[in-house]
Amino acid sequence: MTHELSFWRKYFFSEDHKVIGMQYIITGLIMAAVGGWLAYVFRYQLAYPGASIPLYGELGPAQFNSFITNHGMIMVLWVAMPLLLSGLGNLLIPLMIGTDDMAFPTVNMISIWIFILSGIILIAAFFVPGGAFGGGWTLYPPLSAGGYRNTNPEFFTALFSGTSLFILAVALEIVAMLMGGINFLVTVINKRAPGMTAFRIPLIIWFICIASLDFMFSVAPLVAGAVMLLFDNILGTGFYDPARGGDPILFQHLFWFFGHPEVYVILLPSIGAVAEVVSVFSRKPLFAYNTIVKLALVSAVLAVIVWAHHQFISGIDPRMATFFSVGTIIISIPFAGIFLSYMATLWGGSIRFTMPMIWALGMIGTFLIGGLTGLFLGSNAWDMFAHDTYFIVAHFHYTLIPVSLYGFFTACYYWFPKFFGIMLSTALGKLHFWLTFVFFTGFAFPLFFFGLKGAQRRVYDFSAFSELMEDPYVLINQVSTICAILLMLSQFIWIYSVVAALRKRKSSDPIGDNPWNANTLEWQAPSPPPHGNFETAPEVFHGPYEYSVPGHETDFHPQNKPIPNS
Repeated sequence: MTHELSFWRKYFFSEDHKVIGMQYIITGLIMAAVGGWLAYVFRYQLAYPGASIPLYGELGPAQFNSFITNHGMIMVLWVAMPLLLSGLGNLLIPLMIGTDDMAFPTVNMISIWIFILSGIILIAAFFVPGGAFGGGWTLYPPLSAGGYRNTNPEFFTALFSGTSLFILAVALEIVAMLMGGINFLVTVINKRAPGMTAFRIPLIIWFICIASLDFMFSVAPLVAGAVMLLFDNILGTGFYDPARGGDPILFQHLFWFFGHPEVYVILLPSIGAVAEVVSVFSRKPLFAYNTIVKLALVSAVLAVIVWAHHQFISGIDPRMATFFSVGTIIISIPFAGIFLSYMATLWGGSIRFTMPMIWALGMIGTFLIGGLTGLFLGSNAWDMFAHDTYFIVAHFHYTLIPVSLYGFFTACYYWFPKFFGIMLSTALGKLHFWLTFVFFTGFAFPLFFFGLKGAQRRVYDFSAFSELMEDPYVLINQVSTICAILLMLSQFIWIYSVVAALRKRKSSDPIGDNPWNANTLEWQAPSPPPHGNFETAPEVFHGPYEYSVPGHETDFHPQNKPIPNS
């Protein structure tokens, strides 16, 4: 006998993977609003130094540093991670492998609430005495280690400092992601539908699992580094204090051993979503599926052995710098192969420019700029000049925004009909895409030139450097800021589109369970999927990308149905 779940049990403390996936995505979007607000404030200060910022007021140097610090960490760990890894992983894994739920539903529920708690702690740091931590999102000692404890010897005062809360929030976020990653891997290994062999698994599920493995393998050093930072701040230890035998450079190694693979943890689910969309809307099998999986595994291994290219100016031995430089350039090869496979899939296909396809192509095109500029920065000789300039800021945003923003919207426009039973507006979607593309380009691309001029990041007031503020560099900073603000405002089009679609859902004509004529198992479940996902447990007969098979009337063949005469 089943019992009706209460509102709180169904929507807040749910063990259903779909609800938990939505909780991750909603939390990530809320944190994106927080991170975007911080960016608006400090970008306005950069464009118009000393001006009173609308809806905020004046921004002092200490606040400027704390806003930049928290913006960076929020966007990486509290926005990109929940939107692409935890959110998509929870929503898609059970459906796409043909099972009812995650292997450990209770652990899944606990993980989202630890994640939410970590975000609350991070925001709470703005309201403690002394304010939020402002030593940079990379948490480098000595700015992050021991200073507050030395001036505030009381244990609880040091415990509730902005620095300690920042480190604690990061540690809890990592715990939540670890719990989720273990759940993903166990579910895919143990709960696949009959017939779902390893090379019949959709590519996005492969990529989410590889990203989870990369995360779990690389995060342990950061956990150790974060614990030592907490000890330095709360207990007065000296792990990073040279006067007591510590070494601040140690933390850089611990941080970047995780920090560089983290980029691929975010990237892989994003390009996995692109793979699904490219195949469906070109009506062709995904070119070299097996090879793509192997290239992704190679990239995951390489990702954890190139971390020190972030430390070329930290006194690294030039012989070791050459090793990391060569490794950084080599890691571009597997991703070049993956994207070339996508291009080969498109070649000769019957391409449909749906909204998911437009976002997927936009992701490929814009990410290419981030990848190519990464090759420059992989050279230790070039990095000596470009390090800590706005060239780095431009490169990083051309890497992360295509991955997190374009990748998320690729997935959103594609899978929204599955989970809500209605399409998002195509007209609003096109407006949303083109405004995002134009304003992102206007924000990030000029920063390459600003950096090549020698402009250093994390400078509060560029008016102090007259040689950097001659025209057109004043104009560059102002154009970049205006476009950044318009980029943020453009996302309200998507919010309006979602709200409008949900409001008319009951009155609109049903779109069916499989509006895209896709093969993967989630499209064979009802829309939206019920608790348990499938009315009848599916069996898998072939791979996920069997489109336009010669000699057949239909151009798609769902995985749970045999292909006739094959």
